[in-house]
Amino acid sequence: MKKTLAQFITTLSTSTISEERKADFLPLIRYINEKTEKNEPLHLNFICTHNSRRSQLSQLWAKVMGEYHNIELSTYSGGVEVTACNERVITALTTQGFSIEKADESKNPKYTIKWNKLDYGVYFSKIYDDNANPTKGFAAVMTCAHADENCPFIPGAEQRIPLRYEDPKRFDNTKNEAQAYLEKSIEIATEMHYIFSSLNN
Repeated sequence: MKKTLAQFITTLSTSTISEERKADFLPLIRYINEKTEKNEPLHLNFICTHNSRRSQLSQLWAKVMGEYHNIELSTYSGGVEVTACNERVITALTTQGFSIEKADESKNPKYTIKWNKLDYGVYFSKIYDDNANPTKGFAAVMTCAHADENCPFIPGAEQRIPLRYEDPKRFDNTKNEAQAYLEKSIEIATEMHYIFSSLNN
């Protein structure tokens, strides 16, 4: 029998996160606290160069962990150029227990991601200011160094927050590929779990 998502989340160990890394989370924790304390809508747009790997995983896991910790929010992702949600990301998420439907066979297909009956939305590669994303009143969370360094201005962002992750792309087409993507998904899930469990602290 498939685990519930809550059961999976209990297997994540935030004790593996270093104190140095926890310091990186503080601006995002403060932003979420401020929005929730003011009872204002919470919108997080995770931005990476190609919107294919790290930003997609961050969008999903932030949504999952926000809901798990009873925080009402909307999550988005975007890049500076359109590619596709990488199939290795989809494979990793499927391995973890998500049910994923592919809408079409285009170069940039849309994926609907669910866990049993819990619907976490549609995922595809897009520019950060795509019509699917908010135009104002959001935090731009920069998940890769390239986008953070080369995209100095995000129109409409209330706050720009760096939260960089190493790219699993370097393991593509190697024997460690599947494990690398699974570990990256678990890493991001664990950190989002810590962030949302740290609110008001």
